[in-house]
Amino acid sequence: MAEDDRHEVAARSFLTCAAEVAQLLDLGTGTDVPEDRRARHLAHAVRKPLLESAGLPEEFFAPLMAAAVYDPDPSFCRWFVEPAVYAFGRRRVMTALLEYLRTGTEAERAGAKRAWYCAHVPLRADRSPAYAPGGRRDPALDQTRDVANEWREASGTPLRESAAARDRYEA
Repeated sequence: MAEDDRHEVAARSFLTCAAEVAQLLDLGTGTDVPEDRRARHLAHAVRKPLLESAGLPEEFFAPLMAAAVYDPDPSFCRWFVEPAVYAFGRRRVMTALLEYLRTGTEAERAGAKRAWYCAHVPLRADRSPAYAPGGRRDPALDQTRDVANEWREASGTPLRESAAARDRYEA
């Protein structure tokens, strides 16, 4: 398969994922936007409603993870990862990414690696009342040391690199 063909397949997959998230939010499918820009348009359209949601229903989890993994731009996959971390917990998000790394296609494994970095987003009180002083959230939702160890084993990431990243976010 030629490089252009691979990019087209990946773009189409991301479009499908972004459209599914947009439909869950009742935002339509963006058919009025040219197809080559439709996926990014939909990703932009879902960003604000996702971040403004205090919580998300269960049916959002798999589409958010798929959109994060299939997003070809490492700068933008955070738009799907961050709301998933707030709504479902860092542990669950990282576990899903680990599963993509272990069992996914080559493209899915690459996408999981891009999204893994975004899964370490700092949790802020202005994004969720659960993180405000006096807020309540089960700490187990965000405990990831064992998942990070499994990720290192599965990805072959050197221990010193992942320990430095863990120390930055678990401080």
